[in-house]
Amino acid sequence: MKGNRNRTTLAALALGTILLTTTVACTAENKGPQVSQTDGSRPNTSESGTASPAPSSESTTAATGSASDSPSATPGAGDTAGASPAPAATALSWKTYTDPAKTVSFELPEDWIAQSSSPDAGSLAGALKVEVKDSAGRYIATLKTGIPAASPVACPAGQSHPYVVISSVPLDIPHAGGPDTIDPRVVFRVIQGYKYFGSYGITNVVAGADGQSCELRNRVLGPATKGDYSFGDVDAVHAFAVDEKVAPAKSFDTLDQAAKYVAHGSDFANVQRMLLSLKVNL
Repeated sequence: MKGNRNRTTLAALALGTILLTTTVACTAENKGPQVSQTDGSRPNTSESGTASPAPSSESTTAATGSASDSPSATPGAGDTAGASPAPAATALSWKTYTDPAKTVSFELPEDWIAQSSSPDAGSLAGALKVEVKDSAGRYIATLKTGIPAASPVACPAGQSHPYVVISSVPLDIPHAGGPDTIDPRVVFRVIQGYKYFGSYGITNVVAGADGQSCELRNRVLGPATKGDYSFGDVDAVHAFAVDEKVAPAKSFDTLDQAAKYVAHGSDFANVQRMLLSLKVNL
């Protein structure tokens, strides 16, 4: 227990160096006005991009760092669309992948590769699995359909970690509603462990309460007869142990690095455009 408190204290101190006059809140997801993320802005604080008016003391740290190294908060003008803008995609030419049955389609850069493979064991009938790699053969993301329904993540008391939604953009695809769900989003989120571990993907599943979670799932709940579906770098991201393999999830030494990856990274801009282009015909 003492070791856990020490790690929590060190993580809080690291987070405190990110912003000068603003605070970063790790809040639960909810629906409301959008906090827009323009180039270099502060991360969003919920899957729906809504800032919490009263974040808890456990997940909010006053800033003490340099303003020149920190993102700044910018009120959003895109409340209608509810988008968190990122830099424009840098790929000049794009193509469209469509499966033979025309149940899914998405755009990807012309020199990227979309390759179909056998669905995971236990997938529902008609399931798809499509792996995307860049021109150098590096893994980017996997699209899966027909995923069997799964129980909520068990998160014992004291085992959760703070998480932050860096980017959250609405995605218009079919989905099932219910408790602990939101409208589908394309998100980039990080969860705090010995580093900040990040992942991009699509989701309509609430990650956790009060800005705390054990696991951030990249999954959209679909109709019971069709199953769920996902599109992202990993199915879920958690606070990895020191001896665990992190890739293809991302890791950052600071929250500021994660924010800059989204705000300035051409790789993420191309990935985000690809994920946002997803069409699903169930």
